[in-house]
Amino acid sequence: MRTAVVVGAGMAGLATAGALARCGWQVVLLERGERVAAPPTALVLWPNGRRALEAIDPEGGWSAIAAPLPDGGVRRPDGQWLVAPRGAGAGPAPAAVHLEDLYDALVAGLGDQVQIRTGFGVTTIRTGRRQRPVVSDGRTEIEADLVVAADGIDSTIRRALAPEAAAVGSGFAAWQAVIPAYRLPELPAEQAAGGETLGAGYRFVSIPLGERAAGHGGVYWVATAAGAPRPEPPATQLALLRRWFAGWHPPVGELLAATHADDLVPQEVRELRPLPRSYGFPSGPGGVVLLGDAAHAMPHHLGQGACLAFEDAATLSSLVTGVAPGAGLCAAIEEYGRLRHPRTTSVVRQTRRMSAVVQARGRLALRARDAALSHMRPRMLPDWTPPE
Repeated sequence: MRTAVVVGAGMAGLATAGALARCGWQVVLLERGERVAAPPTALVLWPNGRRALEAIDPEGGWSAIAAPLPDGGVRRPDGQWLVAPRGAGAGPAPAAVHLEDLYDALVAGLGDQVQIRTGFGVTTIRTGRRQRPVVSDGRTEIEADLVVAADGIDSTIRRALAPEAAAVGSGFAAWQAVIPAYRLPELPAEQAAGGETLGAGYRFVSIPLGERAAGHGGVYWVATAAGAPRPEPPATQLALLRRWFAGWHPPVGELLAATHADDLVPQEVRELRPLPRSYGFPSGPGGVVLLGDAAHAMPHHLGQGACLAFEDAATLSSLVTGVAPGAGLCAAIEEYGRLRHPRTTSVVRQTRRMSAVVQARGRLALRARDAALSHMRPRMLPDWTPPE
């Protein structure tokens, strides 16, 4: 029996564990926390992310939990258009999904070949030319043919195998919240459709969720401000957000007014600089791969973090399907890195370009941003198709 250890039970780890189990691997899924729990937020599944999830689990019922998302365009704080909304294009549309629903679907797709062990924080990994990789929490060692590091931007495994990649601040702080439908203000159809607003160093995005999202529907919003994370309690941070975004066009103020302090999820926006030189590390008859934020954490300005993680999982599972430990598995691990590194490098580069757009301040910088944005934005939504 081919064995795999997946470290980290976030979205990337859950998707990968399920994908490996469906192609015949016996999987142990390790989670540092005491339980597998979804953050109380949401995300946008861009077409590449939707294709990846469908490749990972064609029977996953993704359309039942994802609400199609129209293009809401980009505005200035006074409501004037920077980029007007565009109609639906060819192919699958972006969709919004509440993370509670996504986690439920991913957990349901794990099957009987995945053993979940919570309270297991990996502190060391051991590899070598003649031995299978081994992970340990300082008390227990687990050996496997394949180890998947899906343990996030602060990955212990990445620090051991790719120490050149460092987690650094991106110069932004971010706040997220989901307002349940029963607490939403009455909004005109145009405002309820959501959209993005760019100010001088500030950004606000609102995204409508489906009526069934997490059992209550609602609106997901993300606010971004240039600068360091705020140290104040959530209630004080929410008051600051209301002050910073005062006077912005509706429904920005209305959504912030409907938000409660315990809805707020503050976040430091960090990234890996530089990216690891490789995502695949053969060890004995198998090896280790880096996946998701452990491999390519980036600012969320293009909303591609989760989508790229699902691409990683789909690519890895396609490469190791039917492959036995030995030369074939080592070759698959190296091929994974060869396929994923150029792709993620390109998306990270585009994300950093968008960071410069969001950070623009001053009259000349804002004028240049506004002129460039309409040409830049359509090309900054990366496409992808699953490997054959």
